[in-house]
Amino acid sequence: MEWIVDEIPVCGTLTRPKGEGPHSAMVLVAGSGPTDRDWCSPLLPGKNGSAKLLAEELATHGVLTLRYDKRASGPHVRENIPKMMGKISMQSHVDELSGAVKTLINGKYVARDNLYVLTSSEGAIHALNYQLRSKVNRFKGMILTGAPGRLLGDLGRSQIYSQIRSLPNADNIMKHYDDGIAAFVSDNPVVPDASLPDGIKQLLLALTTTANLPFARELWKYDPSEFLAKVDEPILVIIGKKDIQVDWRVDGQALEEAAHDKHNVSFVYPENADHVLKHEERPREQLNAEASLRYNAQDRSLDRETVNTILHWLTSNLSMNA
Repeated sequence: MEWIVDEIPVCGTLTRPKGEGPHSAMVLVAGSGPTDRDWCSPLLPGKNGSAKLLAEELATHGVLTLRYDKRASGPHVRENIPKMMGKISMQSHVDELSGAVKTLINGKYVARDNLYVLTSSEGAIHALNYQLRSKVNRFKGMILTGAPGRLLGDLGRSQIYSQIRSLPNADNIMKHYDDGIAAFVSDNPVVPDASLPDGIKQLLLALTTTANLPFARELWKYDPSEFLAKVDEPILVIIGKKDIQVDWRVDGQALEEAAHDKHNVSFVYPENADHVLKHEERPREQLNAEASLRYNAQDRSLDRETVNTILHWLTSNLSMNA
């Protein structure tokens, strides 16, 4: 399937249950970076993406799904990037999702009054924005997995610190990192200190490239908890206890506090789910950044507790909407 955003095609895959329908439907929204429709990335080895696995699982339970490549991902990324320079923004991500929704509901197999969204990580932000900005074709419910609960800049800082905290000069590295970020959020030139590790230098410089603006600056100041609190529809938040990118205690608590007066927002923290909802046997304290290199390994499978939670929540909401 295909739709157009800013004269650039967005390509997706429709996974249908058996039968002509109409079927309850769900859009799957990828996380950060050049993550494609299957939730795979050229930055990570493997092609066993969780979105493809989820789509196949949901189809066996009667749910039709549409998953899509962000325009900065997938097989057409080389020709897309020059066309996107200076145009990547929060709104452009909403436009991609809006195009997916319109494409989906125009299909003959879809029950338009039973449309849901399931997101990974940063995808929660774009789904929340879509839900709050849309007058029509709103989702009946939202499943936000690996969802951040803090200011994205604070989350990014915590991820950096967790990777370098064992180094003897960790405090000095973080000081220079904070100086670079202060310049970035103030719209000043970013000049990374020469003593910073190469990876952190590259991150600071990447934030201000034309290809990443204005989105990077909008993202850095975004507080998901603030926007979740404004959504009226049912929401399921899932953060695995083996997630090394989002902390189920810190981010989960922030989101729970934002939703404290909402009876239709649920929180589940599966014991053995990682950031991409795969089953992880190793203890949390043994996991580090290298664990992400196995997110899409061929021998990995979805965490069964997480899948059952999604199916149970969907069944409950579909029953209420029947």
